[in-house]
Amino acid sequence: MSLATETPKKVLEEPNLDVIDKGGPEKDLPAKKEFSAKPLILGALFGIIFGYLLQKGGVAKYHVLLGILLLEDFTVVKVMMTAIVVGTVGIFTMHSMGLVKLHIKPTRYAANIIGGLLFGVGFAFLGYCPGTGAAALGQGNYDAIVGVIGLMAGSYLFAEMSGWLNKTVMKWGDRDKLMLHEVVKMPLRTFLLIWIPVLILVLLVLDRLTTR
Repeated sequence: MSLATETPKKVLEEPNLDVIDKGGPEKDLPAKKEFSAKPLILGALFGIIFGYLLQKGGVAKYHVLLGILLLEDFTVVKVMMTAIVVGTVGIFTMHSMGLVKLHIKPTRYAANIIGGLLFGVGFAFLGYCPGTGAAALGQGNYDAIVGVIGLMAGSYLFAEMSGWLNKTVMKWGDRDKLMLHEVVKMPLRTFLLIWIPVLILVLLVLDRLTTR
């Protein structure tokens, strides 16, 4: 004689904001082999929107970008800080609702420092960063052509060297997927409740003290 037991129904729990699944390519579903135009269309659409916002925000102008390097124009800082605040609120709100997954990039000290130095030197010499360079070219600033060509050449060179880089530079100072709240040893929810108001306050003070 066997006893029939009723399997309890699985209860869906609300995502815990303090328990982060940092995701990553190893957890993504295998890419479909058949061609799909959807990613290309979405990429083009969001690329156009991003370029439009850069141009309207004034950060595709040579003198504005040089102004931040000379500490004379803080438009770029204000645009970036606004994007960080909006992005942080939006992403973690959607994550808490289970609408998006996080894909945290690994913290690798050597790669981050060397890459940051190369980026900074290129920015200082050219007067544009990759995104603003493309937007500047789109609005008719032909001096950005050199930067766009360099962007494509650098991307190709990085792809060709990726095997060697993964065995060397990428391993130097690898801290895995480290997040800022882990560095200061705070729960994510508490960190966000402090971090976001502080950013907004700094942004308001900066806007009050500086003029474009």
